[in-house]
Amino acid sequence: MSRRERAGTTPNREDYLERIYHLEKERGHARVVDIAESLAFSPSSVTRMLKRLADEGLVEYERYRAVVLTERGRRLGERIAARHASLEAFLRMIGVEDEHTIWQDVEGIEHHVSPATMEAIRTLTAFFEHEPACYERLQAFRQQAGEASEP
Repeated sequence: MSRRERAGTTPNREDYLERIYHLEKERGHARVVDIAESLAFSPSSVTRMLKRLADEGLVEYERYRAVVLTERGRRLGERIAARHASLEAFLRMIGVEDEHTIWQDVEGIEHHVSPATMEAIRTLTAFFEHEPACYERLQAFRQQAGEASEP
C-alpha cells in the first residue's frame, strides 16, 4: 500500500476532488452528470465514489442534489489543483509545448510525485518567474542546444 493510500487519498479520489473543486469554482456546485462527463466515468460509478467521499467527510452529497466540497475537501481539492497547475507551469517552462503531452505528463506525474520533489519544482518555477533574466538565459541555452543537435 502506498503512502497516499495509507493517508486516505488515492489517484482516483484526487481526480474526483480536483474535478469537483474546479466545477465549484466555475459554477458554484458540481452535479453527478458533470463529474461523470468530465472524468469519463458512468454516473453510477460517480455516485458510488461520492458516497465514499461523503462518508470520509470530503463532500456533502444527497441524491439528486448538487455536490459540494466540505471545508476539508475544499482544502484538499485546492492543494491538488495547485499541484496540477505547478506541474503544468513547470513543463511549459522547460520547453514542453504540446498541450496533449502536457496533459498526459501532468496526469502521469501528479499522483506520484513526492512532496519534496513537488516543493523543488514549485521553488524552481517561482525562481524563474521572479528572475526573468535567468529564464531568458534558460530559453537561449535550450535554443542553442537544439541547434547544436540538428544534423
